[in-house]
Amino acid sequence: MIPLKTEAELDIMRENGRILALILAELCAEVRPGRDTLFFDRLAEERIKQAGGEPAFRVFAGFPGTINASINEEVVHGVPSEKRILKEGDIFSIDIGMLRNGFVADMATTVPVGEVSDEARRILEVGERSLWEGIKQVRIGHRLSDISHAIGSFVEKEGYHVVREYVGHGVGRALHEDPQIPNYGPPGRGVRLRAGMTLAIEPMVKTDDLPTKLAGDRWTVVTASGGLSVHFEHTVAVTEDEPEVLTAGGE
Repeated sequence: MIPLKTEAELDIMRENGRILALILAELCAEVRPGRDTLFFDRLAEERIKQAGGEPAFRVFAGFPGTINASINEEVVHGVPSEKRILKEGDIFSIDIGMLRNGFVADMATTVPVGEVSDEARRILEVGERSLWEGIKQVRIGHRLSDISHAIGSFVEKEGYHVVREYVGHGVGRALHEDPQIPNYGPPGRGVRLRAGMTLAIEPMVKTDDLPTKLAGDRWTVVTASGGLSVHFEHTVAVTEDEPEVLTAGGE
């Protein structure tokens, strides 16, 4: 069953999204060669707690960090560490979630570290554009797979591939609510979207079409080929009018 949020609940999620977007923007502004990924995790936890929230990934998933800190071929769930040092030319994915006043905000972005290759710039652009292609479909009466198809077809047209093993999801009182939202598939399937649904739309885009692998830490997901991967995510509400991006306030 897909929970529908009341206007009062959406107000809480709007505020949470605005706060989390500002926190993520601050983290991105600190990205530079020589920084370790634990630095960003500690800063994120400090800011979330200052806002009266809790790190959602720890609360709901038992993840050993406040953020997922994933570099280059790491798709998602990279564990923050003082041994993981950002280098010039890397791309760095930050996935962050906050539980505050009973509701979760969830978002992610991937950013360049200094000057990056043309290939890295292009996959960054395609990944972010695919997120917005999906968001365009968040309208009353559209079906769930319209989001999936918009993302996957755009990515494939641009010569890249979406991760199939991990998906977007509903979000609200829990980090992961119904429904699951794959980033591929035909349009016109699944439930019809209704006002009050809140969805975490999150394309993960990579250079190869192989299944992902799980690294030795049993958390970090990596591309099988070692090729680049990017991750972009927003929490979005279905409204009577346009899609409302609840986590857009800090960008």
